[in-house]
Amino acid sequence: MLTDRDPRVLAHINLFAVLGALSVLADRADKARTILATVDKPTTVIVKVRGLPDGAYTFSADGVVPGIADGARRVTLAFASAAHFNKMIDGKAQPVPIAGPGGIKFLTGAFAKLADLLGSYLKPSTNDLADPEFVATSTILSLHVAAAAIAQVANEDRSGRFSASSIPDGDIALEVGDDIDLRLHALDHRLAFDPATPATAPRAALRFADLDTAGDILSGRASALGSICDGTLGMRGYIPMIDNVSRILDRVGHYLGE
Repeated sequence: MLTDRDPRVLAHINLFAVLGALSVLADRADKARTILATVDKPTTVIVKVRGLPDGAYTFSADGVVPGIADGARRVTLAFASAAHFNKMIDGKAQPVPIAGPGGIKFLTGAFAKLADLLGSYLKPSTNDLADPEFVATSTILSLHVAAAAIAQVANEDRSGRFSASSIPDGDIALEVGDDIDLRLHALDHRLAFDPATPATAPRAALRFADLDTAGDILSGRASALGSICDGTLGMRGYIPMIDNVSRILDRVGHYLGE
């Protein structure tokens, strides 16, 4: 059924989309920068999940970047399965850490605090939603997670791959107003998310009317397909690309909405 969630696909989303948002968190949240200021040495966290490609993120006082940095302290988090990793993301399991004393201190200190902070933005409380600045940052983080998750679902999920099989090569933009332009690159019916500032015009674009609209769609309060019908989610360019990306976005909601 389309509402079923594949633990392996969810692990891909958690590893490359949810944890990938730590870079955006470090750029936008003062609390994140305060936490990172306590990191005494650049530290790379390598996440090993059985059956998945490794993920890696490097933390320093300057921010969070994906990948392994030369000369950085290395910490490995090992997981026996996708389900084990997903439970850790939900706060219901612990990884097997492979690290020296400095690495353990980083994991229990800065890393744990950043993970908790990210969780508060991605799943805000009622009190958090009363702060417009918090809501704006929460929505931007959610948009980055959703864009990265679209790529993971398109490449790893059965129904996502079916939709991706009808997407031709080219760039698809996810836009909010004139300030946010996130790109998905389609090549050979696989999608890749690129958070970098785009240099060229996309072949197709989904345009959210504003951050509130983006927040409603990404939180599952509104359907991507329904929002296209009522005009709060605009589209331009090669429509078959938009149609299939919006279908994948609805599928993403099943993974992120529970």
